Amino acid sequence: MRVEIWSDIACPWCYVGKARFEEGLAAFAHRAEVEVVHRSFELDPHRARRSTVPVVESLAEKYGRTLDEARAMEEHVASAARAAGLGYRTEGRDQGNTFDIHRLIHLAKARGLQEELLDLAYRTNFAEERSVFDPEVLVALAVEAGLDEDEARAVLADEDAYAEDVRADEREAAELGASAVPFFVLDRRYGVSGGQPAEVFTQALEQAWQGRGIVPAAQGAPSGGACDDGACEVPPRG
Repeated sequence: MRVEIWSDIACPWCYVGKARFEEGLAAFAHRAEVEVVHRSFELDPHRARRSTVPVVESLAEKYGRTLDEARAMEEHVASAARAAGLGYRTEGRDQGNTFDIHRLIHLAKARGLQEELLDLAYRTNFAEERSVFDPEVLVALAVEAGLDEDEARAVLADEDAYAEDVRADEREAAELGASAVPFFVLDRRYGVSGGQPAEVFTQALEQAWQGRGIVPAAQGAPSGGACDDGACEVPPRG
């Protein structure tokens, strides 16, 4: 059985959702027969490359919140992250365009190292003082994940490298009707939206395996178009 996960490295609920999904998968009796494929999605595709802004300011601007409300959003997801055993810094993080990160993750996928690089990128972005929007940090993460340094640098230098792979993932998400990320698709039959509790993922896996029942895709999705209630709203594609 294949599980496809659309996510963005800048999405805090994707970070939390990945950990919760893995916990739910660990409780699934047929976990050894599940293939997990991570697919790309950009929450801020129109931001200029290498341009960054403090996370709190970005949240306030994007979702029409005050700075205090944006800080509360960060504290909310930080509590969820820590409950899942993840590190999370609410201050000093930046937000930026993630297209290059996704391209590098596709290189890692081609080399069988997607999971390793994805975990490192999430941890760096949310729990460490390094910035994943710094090309040198990205290269260092690629090497730490097991990729060749020269190959990683070559991909980052060539803006076309793996670009179509990223765009294809995003087109497919739109075709599937994804309205928020993380978005989980189980065997192309069942969808789960948001960083659901682990037991919801276990139930979804069991239902997909048995071939009956439908998991409500809207459960846990954001009601106010914000990245603060289990998922991050997907922006319209123009």
